[in-house]
Amino acid sequence: MYIGRFEPPHQAHLLVMLEALENVQKLIVVIGSARAARNTRNPWTAEERQEVITAMLLEAGVPRSRVLFVHVRDYFYNEGLWLSEVQAGVAGHTHGSGDVALIGHLKDESSYYLRSFPAWEFIPTHVVSPLSATDVRTAYFEDRLEAVRGMVPPAVHAFLSAFRQTPEDTELRAEYRYLREYRAAWAQAPFPPVFVTADAVVTRSGHVLVVRRAGLPGRGRLAMPGGFLQPGETLLACAARRAASETGLSEAVDLPARVRAQAVFDYPGRSQRGRTVTHAFHFDLGIGQLPVLRAAADAAEALWMPLSEALAQPELFFEDHHAIIEHFLMRG
Repeated sequence: MYIGRFEPPHQAHLLVMLEALENVQKLIVVIGSARAARNTRNPWTAEERQEVITAMLLEAGVPRSRVLFVHVRDYFYNEGLWLSEVQAGVAGHTHGSGDVALIGHLKDESSYYLRSFPAWEFIPTHVVSPLSATDVRTAYFEDRLEAVRGMVPPAVHAFLSAFRQTPEDTELRAEYRYLREYRAAWAQAPFPPVFVTADAVVTRSGHVLVVRRAGLPGRGRLAMPGGFLQPGETLLACAARRAASETGLSEAVDLPARVRAQAVFDYPGRSQRGRTVTHAFHFDLGIGQLPVLRAAADAAEALWMPLSEALAQPELFFEDHHAIIEHFLMRG
């Protein structure tokens, strides 16, 4: 098995897969960051990545029957769930066989997961390459087409060329430009800034309060109401203020009196805007009629979403907001 995000697959990925296929009958490719909303770090769906990996292997003479796939979500705050999903996906193909090996390259801290499966033999790859999917994405979004061509197999280049013509690509490029300018504004700071935000997970009668983002980044994605902490403001006050201002929730609801739980979410890569630590509060409004909402100017929509729908659709949510909502709702 070979684990990666493959955003997108590049020449080194192909070489590792071909090396593995020299020694095994079947290769299981585990595609990470599945079921996530498109953004400039994860531009392509797991289904698109599976299709293009299949195409590049066919192009290299590998029959489709020798490659199997597993799609795995990101679990930023629950490593056990991620490990379990990988194990379950692989078991679905191996049917209980213990004859499983994991191939990969321990290049840096991002490769820690290669030591997380002691039941499977680890086989270090002989492929050594400076190639990085991050570099491919940067060249792609900055229109350095010849650089991209030199980093990816022809089948991947064909896929990327076709994707450039889609509305999804247009939106991703707008987001890329926005993030580049946003980060440039802080480039001259003496130290890398750490932003602090507060978010509100508000529940009532089997629903959770969400907003649809009107602007970049994450335009059109669902999110918790929340925002940046103001000087002189407590975290709880910030969360309550943002929930009321973004959704029109009446102050008569008295959110600070309805706190059920709170937690800090500080996954380093949770926001592409920069290092951002958020303090999220779960406000439980109990049972009863759903309060009327009114979206603010920076939100395209404010709505009460059934919990079953919210939990089942991580691909609709901005950044790690689904994971944060899931954290509180799965606590019972």
